[in-house]
Amino acid sequence: MKTEGGAQAPPFAGREQSLIEDARRSAAVLAGLSGSSRARDGLVFEQKDGRVTINVLFALSGTFEAKLLHVESRPGRKSKNGATDLEFFMKCEVHSSDLDVFVNSLKRVVDDVRSVPEEKVPWFPRQIKDLDRCNMLITKFDPDMDQDHPVRLSPPRLLSYVGYRLCHRGEPLPTVEYTAEEVSTWRHVYRQLRGIYPGLACRQFLDGLQQLEEEAGYGEDRIPQLREVSAFLKGKTGFQLRPVAGLLSARDFLCSLAFRVFQCTQYIRHSSAPMHSPEPDCCHELLGHIPMLADKEFAQFSQEIGLASLGASDEDIEKLSTLYWFTVEFGLCKQNGAVKAYGAGLLSSYGELVYALSNEPEYKPFNPEEMATQPYQDQTYQPVYFVSESFEDAKTKMRRYSATIKRPFAVRYDPFTCSVEVLDQPGKIQDSLSRLRGDLKTLQSALEKFS
Repeated sequence: MKTEGGAQAPPFAGREQSLIEDARRSAAVLAGLSGSSRARDGLVFEQKDGRVTINVLFALSGTFEAKLLHVESRPGRKSKNGATDLEFFMKCEVHSSDLDVFVNSLKRVVDDVRSVPEEKVPWFPRQIKDLDRCNMLITKFDPDMDQDHPVRLSPPRLLSYVGYRLCHRGEPLPTVEYTAEEVSTWRHVYRQLRGIYPGLACRQFLDGLQQLEEEAGYGEDRIPQLREVSAFLKGKTGFQLRPVAGLLSARDFLCSLAFRVFQCTQYIRHSSAPMHSPEPDCCHELLGHIPMLADKEFAQFSQEIGLASLGASDEDIEKLSTLYWFTVEFGLCKQNGAVKAYGAGLLSSYGELVYALSNEPEYKPFNPEEMATQPYQDQTYQPVYFVSESFEDAKTKMRRYSATIKRPFAVRYDPFTCSVEVLDQPGKIQDSLSRLRGDLKTLQSALEKFS
């Protein structure tokens, strides 16, 4: 059949043909309306008899000058004969004034049309090199204006401004020439804390610290260099250090953990206040955090908090950072019938470490839902601490909590490429399952050798 213009008619028949023509007439009416803005929408629909073809979608899209961004199909969820009934997902961009008519036209051709508006997801890094963009510093003072502040813009801090860009470019981390006064401050802190660790710190921390003393140059007479410590961690748990010049925003800091990268300061607190620092310094990082990150189970726990933060809303970031506060910074755990410390804020503070394991504060069981909204103190000791039964128990509960975070996708870390996979399509999930099956076969083979 030929149209009046001499072009062959599109290969649609009966009901579908007439509905497409109706859509064209509606589009012609709308063409004269003002406004050129475009709307982006996702649509899910079903075709009961399986006869809908991609040509129908192309015809409607051409009629309304819509741009098809993504189309996929799968067996219909409500289908009794999944071989023929299909469910489609389509993401498209269409003129705002045409959107309602476009959807109504689609409803006349297919069944059960549902709109799935595109969710706005905050930007997050996909590859480890993207962490170059995650460097938003948060400070409550101006070190240039307040020259008497214990943490000024010292040479180690200035070096950190340059060093953070070198971490993922194949260049070695910068080294710091600490002054005799700074080494003396380190020595004082190291001696004081080292003396009380055996009775108050958890087993994982003590094991990690011993390894650092044996393999990474830890000791009271020398401040360890990040280059050496990062190499040590990389070999133990895959974590690496990245120099940073101060306290990062919660979102930027947490997303780094997803890549097993720990943002670490290089400057040290002022000698006038050796047992206190108003913000993270190398005593806090090297004595509080690093020994715990040498433990595989705890490293996995830390990374999972980071993975949960990717693409999360601001509200969920606030909750995750509070969870981080009451675990990685000020967490307690049970070991051999006693309560021990594993939080870096405790393990780098003589006064609060002793206080936290006294009879003064309140202890609560590890409960992520409660912890996420618990008020915390950053100016004095915590009135409340949360105690986990074990790291495995804490990890299980954190995974359960992370599953409640609303995101239109899941994420998976690929250690081979140091990148994050966004699992938002069936094909990507299938690929991940295939790799998992390969790992399970390897484990099965290993078990068979012991049988």
